[in-house]
Amino acid sequence: MEDILDLSAEPYDRQYPVVWFDESPDQLVSEGRPPLPVRPGQPARYDDEYHREGTCNLLMCFEPLQGWRHVKVTARRPAQDFAHCMQDLVDVHFPQATVISVVLDNLHTHTPAALYAPFPPAEACRILRRLDFRYTPKHGSWLKMVEIAFAVVSTQCLDRRLGDQETVRRAVAAWETQRNTAKATVDWRFTTAKARRKLRHIYPL
Repeated sequence: MEDILDLSAEPYDRQYPVVWFDESPDQLVSEGRPPLPVRPGQPARYDDEYHREGTCNLLMCFEPLQGWRHVKVTARRPAQDFAHCMQDLVDVHFPQATVISVVLDNLHTHTPAALYAPFPPAEACRILRRLDFRYTPKHGSWLKMVEIAFAVVSTQCLDRRLGDQETVRRAVAAWETQRNTAKATVDWRFTTAKARRKLRHIYPL
């Protein structure tokens, strides 16, 4: 826990950025009947009936010190999608970085081995040399700032009926652009000093 908290307190360094990563499923829901449009003095009206259209998966990278985030929408959540997100971090989003610290949970697909599934060994090794995985402790996923970013996208973008993966992708891309332009970030106040005071019962005697 203290390793994650100390990392979150470090000042911004362009050569050594800290990126928080997580993924979350999203339920696809379409309208049962077309909604009635807005009229003078009458708001839009929606029928209670809806159809479940399966699920999609959202993978988010979040750099709080720069107020930057990127969300990738996929059909499933295999290790290959995680591997491609890590490749994009290295080659697309942070090509200038020497090493990227990636904070993530201990999901079985979030491992260095996952990069060897879609990529040849030499390419997987090249990517991993630029990444420093920092795992949250067991029952400590709440330490990830990206959890807060997911809460924001859920309330600002996904709190409506979106019936297919492409619609979700367009909606999330618009939300991402707006948040990145505003450089919206997280006011993280939980520090190592506070952890030692508030959570002293979990420290060994």
